[in-house]
Amino acid sequence: MKISVKWLGEYVALPASVDELARKLTAAGLEIEGLERPGEGLRGVVVAQIQESVQHPNADKLSVTKVDSGGPAPLQVVCGAKNYKVGDKVPLATVGTKLPNGTEIKQAALRGVDSFGMLCSAKELGLTEDSSGLLILSPDAKPGTPIAQALGLDDVVLEVNVTPNRPDALSHLGVAREVGMVTGAAFRPPEPKPAEKGGSTAEKVKVRIEDPARCPRYAARVVENVTIKPSPQWMQDRLKACGVRAINNVVDVTNYVNLEYGQPLHAFDLEKLAGREIVVRTAKQGEKIRTLDDKERTLDADDLAICDRDRPQAIAGVMGGGDSEVGEGTQHIVLESAHFQPSSVRRTSKRHGLHTEASHRFERGADIDAVVPAIDRAAQLIAELSGGTVAAGRVDVYPSPKPPRRVTLRYPRVEKFLGAAVPEAECRRILGALGFKAVEDGAGQTTFEVPRARVDVEREEDLLEEIARVYGYDNIPARLPRGIAELAPEPSSAEAERRLRQALSGAGLNEVVNYSFVAPKSLQVLGGKEAPVALINPLSVEQSVMRTSLLPGLLENLSRSVRHQVERVAIYETGRAYFRDPEGGQGRRPATREVHRMGGLVWGLRSGRTWTQKDAKMDFYDAKGAVEAVFHALHVEGVRFAPAEAPAYHPRACAQVLLSDGTALGYVGELHPRVTKALELPQGVFAFELDTGPLYASARLVPEYHSLPRFPAVLRDLAVVVPVELRNDQVRQVILEVGGALVEDALIFDVYTGKPIPEGKKNLAYAIRYRSPERTLTDAEVSEAHQRIIAEVNQRLGAALRA
Repeated sequence: MKISVKWLGEYVALPASVDELARKLTAAGLEIEGLERPGEGLRGVVVAQIQESVQHPNADKLSVTKVDSGGPAPLQVVCGAKNYKVGDKVPLATVGTKLPNGTEIKQAALRGVDSFGMLCSAKELGLTEDSSGLLILSPDAKPGTPIAQALGLDDVVLEVNVTPNRPDALSHLGVAREVGMVTGAAFRPPEPKPAEKGGSTAEKVKVRIEDPARCPRYAARVVENVTIKPSPQWMQDRLKACGVRAINNVVDVTNYVNLEYGQPLHAFDLEKLAGREIVVRTAKQGEKIRTLDDKERTLDADDLAICDRDRPQAIAGVMGGGDSEVGEGTQHIVLESAHFQPSSVRRTSKRHGLHTEASHRFERGADIDAVVPAIDRAAQLIAELSGGTVAAGRVDVYPSPKPPRRVTLRYPRVEKFLGAAVPEAECRRILGALGFKAVEDGAGQTTFEVPRARVDVEREEDLLEEIARVYGYDNIPARLPRGIAELAPEPSSAEAERRLRQALSGAGLNEVVNYSFVAPKSLQVLGGKEAPVALINPLSVEQSVMRTSLLPGLLENLSRSVRHQVERVAIYETGRAYFRDPEGGQGRRPATREVHRMGGLVWGLRSGRTWTQKDAKMDFYDAKGAVEAVFHALHVEGVRFAPAEAPAYHPRACAQVLLSDGTALGYVGELHPRVTKALELPQGVFAFELDTGPLYASARLVPEYHSLPRFPAVLRDLAVVVPVELRNDQVRQVILEVGGALVEDALIFDVYTGKPIPEGKKNLAYAIRYRSPERTLTDAEVSEAHQRIIAEVNQRLGAALRA
């Protein structure tokens, strides 16, 4: 919202410094994002009157002028323009001035004639692109006056960041009230009293509201015999300062009053309203209207329209229609000032892609009490600027007036909630300056009537907030919150997730964070069976459903990296996957079922490319090792990797990850060629995705003490030839079971196929560590246990001791 400081000064006395004003407003909650000084670049440019002009003696295209610039003597200036005459007043850039285009004015001799300055065009002043000649100023301009003042550019424009809950500040009067509140200056709003003549407004135009819920109030005034012409310069300057283009005196007044009161207005050509009647109703499905931007729009049955007897003439609260537009031939006008339901305007504005000054205010909640003052102010200004006459009275259809909201403030709660003792008298002063009217006093409390413009104030806490921001947050002492003896303990899942991240990072994977929204095809190619949750208003087709897997985001990261010729990708992500819940949304039950997961992938070279090391590529065991690193960090034991088949993974390299109790966590393996081909990815991508809920529940985050072994271990190797399809964990389980208390661990250190191993067989080699916690084992005890293991492996699994 742009606020003109000169305009603001008409309603309240301002601080001497604009910077001080900006600081005070920002501290009070109206953040000033910037200050614009339109005349800053015109220092040194003044009004000059041409007293004499003769032909340059040495140049056909130049003239030598003498100008009155307000100084003791005329100045001689050489000029190349021809569009002026003696007596005209024009801009003069004096010696030492630096123009907006960077030109620095110096005393110079042009073709042998001294020139003490430069007469300027509008383009040279940075005002327009017109460079056809000098800028001819108003005859009323006084020589020597700074050009910024003469052109109405000696203003400062505040760029106010108005939050959506403060529509009362979307006007000069709203900001002026805030200024009076923070400075203590008196607030002086205008008191419009249009001079009325002729018949009554009610006789000249009829108003009917068919949907009072969406239009609770509609006021109209008639101004007759207007003359359409440009508005005066002062009004054009103010509109321009606020970013509004001047059109004509009638339309400019409606825009001016909107910026002044924050109440949008519209003017209809009375002669173009069929039946001289205004009907506020919902549109008929498919009705057409040509709006002021000269576009034909098709209305929806949910749109609220301002109609005459026959057809729509405006989209309520958004934009007027072109058929009843005020133009050069307009003589009689109807002014509209109404209040519309915010949600209705918001839906219509979004439906038609129209965001206007009017919809911006109505969507947030305009002041219903400003309807009448704003229309009276507009009628008065139009009559003054157009020579028209204001019909007697106004039509004000207000079927169900509601009493203002009332909120009670208990003064003892001020210090309790704010942490500062604000005197009762100061609380009353602050709220009174903001327009809150005390209507009832009680023991230690006051009930205030809330101004209708303050749609954000509903309860006592809102009053406390008003007191706090005006009293000054910097005046409230810093204290620790009361009632907090100790911090709540951190949930164990937070520590588990921290260790998970550390483990994956230690395994060489980098963390990524992706959107929860993915393309449906990205999930379909992975073979997901569940239909994803679709978004009602997606950002794009590529982000139209909620992810049921973390893999689509990781694969997109891989694809982008490959396109940039990266040779190695090792990444992971933790986050939620989302699934449909048939009972979701009932009561307090979430609309979707959310599952927290970790996922990752590896592809490419195992390490950087060097001259001394072969280009080894990452494989299944790199992905499996990263998963095992997580289990080790969380001290989760008994985890098994069982061969499995899953739609997204290659059958030759896919394992299901199971906890010791059989709970399935997820899968690790090589992506199926069908997946990599569909997503245009290289071969050899290895990924994993696990549910972290049961994983965190199994984590042992508190270390357990185990004493160091007191007796030495005995190491024996065991190499057995087994069928190729036999898994390592099956053999290892038999070794641990048969060895009993004597076998501390059995680690596989070699897998071999090929000659002399028979076809269809493989060799598994284990390092078995024997140890007793009670005594030193003898060779006889170890040999006996070792032979028993060999025999049992041979009998149960059909294994043979390798020769």
